[in-house]
Amino acid sequence: MALLEVRDLDMVFGGVHAVQGLSFEVAPGTVYSVIGPNGAGKTTLFNMVSGIYKPTRGRIFFDGEDITGKPPHALARRGLSRTFQNLQVCMNLGALENVMVGAHLKLSQRLLPAMLHAPWLAKADDACREEAARLMHFVGVGRYVHAHASSLPYGALKRMEIARALAAGPKLLLLDEPAAGLNNTETREIDTLIQKIAASGVTVVLVEHDMKLVMGISERILVLDYGKKLAEGSAAEVRSNPDVIVAYLGGA
Repeated sequence: MALLEVRDLDMVFGGVHAVQGLSFEVAPGTVYSVIGPNGAGKTTLFNMVSGIYKPTRGRIFFDGEDITGKPPHALARRGLSRTFQNLQVCMNLGALENVMVGAHLKLSQRLLPAMLHAPWLAKADDACREEAARLMHFVGVGRYVHAHASSLPYGALKRMEIARALAAGPKLLLLDEPAAGLNNTETREIDTLIQKIAASGVTVVLVEHDMKLVMGISERILVLDYGKKLAEGSAAEVRSNPDVIVAYLGGA
């Protein structure tokens, strides 16, 4: 059974048909990439899947459940997490605290135990801190565990955001342009990290412009053009598709 299934999805903004009749499935434990020219509907698709937008038409199923139109916090509880193309970092917090924010739905939010400084609450907070540190090491920014977020270089902030998304314990991770703005070395590190995440059992859906990265790590690739599915298949199939070559990869 597919972990994520999109059926006949439409999104209309005024007179703009941003996504049109889109259907696809993502198998569990895979890396599935979405590519296409600017304005193709990639981020709009992510916003619908993650609950930021409610589709004009169509259904979205996650782990066998219809999640169409459910809010982001409800989807996070069900195991769907995401990052954003533009950094969403709390610069007034430490790097570790930024990662801990990702686990807030798993922590107790009851007022009375917090007021009474319940020992079990302090123990849970310590466990959360330890897990956040583990995730920072996992994504390759362990040396910044005790650093302030404002002191981290851009590439480290990108990976810290991925650690924060992983802190929610997702089954499915949506990564929106994780390599945007990175140099070649940092992009290779993101490439390796995505493969590590998939190997750990987390399914990854990726929007990315770096074709070398996409072609190297994706089991399947969906190509969008003006909100419609232009092609779908393996890297080899997409790379050799003449419509994709003309629309996106630069063919004549």
